Amino acid sequence: MINLRFFARLREELQTGSETMEYSSETQTVEAVVAQLKSRGGSWSDLFGDGQTVLVAVNQEMCDRDSSISDGDEVAFFPPVTGG
Repeated sequence: MINLRFFARLREELQTGSETMEYSSETQTVEAVVAQLKSRGGSWSDLFGDGQTVLVAVNQEMCDRDSSISDGDEVAFFPPVTGG
């Protein structure tokens, strides 16, 4: 299983802060997981679609979308942070 976590605006719009996803040959990279999330349509497609900036961390380390995922990993998604 992969543990997915959603933060800030993503959590609010998706109405969930976490879920689990089966680990398989189709979920071995961050991009593959994002593709599965986008395929759900609606808000999922809007938030994870082309042109959207979503930051990703695997096991609390920032990564890019071609990073590998292993069974049992935590994958966290959150919008870019700005401050002043």
